[in-house]
Amino acid sequence: MEGPTPVSALIHAATLVTAGVFLIVRCSLLFEFAPTALFIILIVGGLTAFFSATTAITQNDIKKVIAFSTCSQLGYMIFTCGLSDYRLSMFHLINHAFFKSLLFLGAGSVIHSMSGEQDVRKYGKIVNLIPYTYSSLLIGFIALSGLPFLSGFYSKDLILEIAFSTFKVKGVFLY
Repeated sequence: MEGPTPVSALIHAATLVTAGVFLIVRCSLLFEFAPTALFIILIVGGLTAFFSATTAITQNDIKKVIAFSTCSQLGYMIFTCGLSDYRLSMFHLINHAFFKSLLFLGAGSVIHSMSGEQDVRKYGKIVNLIPYTYSSLLIGFIALSGLPFLSGFYSKDLILEIAFSTFKVKGVFLY
């Protein structure tokens, strides 16, 4: 679904794409009595995170890169639900909403400054043109990457820690 960048920020960070994760969290009582369903959720979430991140690498449109990155983060959230840690999934959902909306609003500012150009291959020396937007985008990308002392680090590190500490083949493999 395409739209203006502020609408994309709302759609991808807060409402539409996170509704599925919220539904799984709300139905967690049902999933806890169905271990096969939890295993399917675990596998689908892990594959979604990997496939979407791989697809995001191949994109040239700035909004598509951020949108596929959102799909990858949703994979992390679904993966966490498959590990039966619903609070951590909601924690990552809230962290994701903040840094993803920052990225979409920054992308809108970049697109506006570059006269509607969305191809990232044509964004040379943008730090000189819009330094404040560049610094806010850099903070958003660092948070998304999960580097220490930003919100993405704490939620992603906990997800990986929970996956590795299950002491089962599926958790260690998907870790």
